Amino acid sequence: MDEFTADVLRRIRETEQALKQAFDSGDDFLVEVQQEELHDLVRMASDHGVQVLPETAA
Repeated sequence: MDEFTADVLRRIRETEQALKQAFDSGDDFLVEVQQEELHDLVRMASDHGVQVLPETAA
């Protein structure tokens, strides 16, 4: 796995965790921000041929 792939997948996992925390805390604005960030990261991964497994992009 190259550095770009590892970094994108790491950022996706971190964003998923932040999204869960925002959801658990009831912060609707932060949930929206994290959802948009996750969407952007998954799109970027796809654009660069990085396969995101379902458990990584929950």
